[in-house]
Amino acid sequence: MTETSRPLLLLSNDDGFQAKGIQCLIETLRPIADLIVVAPDGPRSGSSAAITSICPIQVKCLTEGDGLKLYSCSGTPTDCVKIALHSFVPRVPDMVIGGINHGDNSSVNVHYSGTMGVVIEGCLKGIPSVGFSLCNHDADADFKPTYPYIRRIVEEVLEKGLPKGTCLNVNFPDTPKLKGVRVCRQTDGVWTQEYVPCNHPRGGAYFWMTGVYQNDEPEAGDTDHWALDHGYVAITPTKIDVTDYELKKQIESWNLHV
Repeated sequence: MTETSRPLLLLSNDDGFQAKGIQCLIETLRPIADLIVVAPDGPRSGSSAAITSICPIQVKCLTEGDGLKLYSCSGTPTDCVKIALHSFVPRVPDMVIGGINHGDNSSVNVHYSGTMGVVIEGCLKGIPSVGFSLCNHDADADFKPTYPYIRRIVEEVLEKGLPKGTCLNVNFPDTPKLKGVRVCRQTDGVWTQEYVPCNHPRGGAYFWMTGVYQNDEPEAGDTDHWALDHGYVAITPTKIDVTDYELKKQIESWNLHV
């Protein structure tokens, strides 16, 4: 493969450019592609697909050369992708990749995840997009077991592409030895006990976010949570179109005349 034919990948995350996860992603993919990295200048976890609309966004070039350009951005993960596509990529990237996230983005977490905000924005722009997450929040988490799977998944997507409007949410269990890959559906679950109320010493109440995840179908073997709980990499194809087509047909039969 010549230098000019190398794929171009756009990378971002929600943990910040300095996070170990995105540095490991760079290490994993740099041998097979040219990389442009535009990532937040600090943690933006839980930002979903939020965009910045009330203040200017600053972008700084931190590294340039040898097939890698790294920028920090004062905005959200979605801002990073939007700005990169607007101003910093020389052509449409072959893929948009989010991660490697410090923490689980399976099940309903996909709706809150800034990592998946990166992926969804890339998908909205018609670019094959994949998010990678490890079920470990530690700043110094061990990402090495994920490397061969990330590279293989990226190579497959580069070769085969993804359907328009569909992206991939890939989660890794926190285990030194992975059993393989399961292609899964999203687990039906919900977060409970999400806040701890506290009394401020100067008066008034405040809340710490916490939370307990409740899996509403723990025995279902086709879900992402089952795969992760049993040591498998969970790949969940995720659609951008959230229309409920079955309910749409039912509503069309309602008497809505007034």
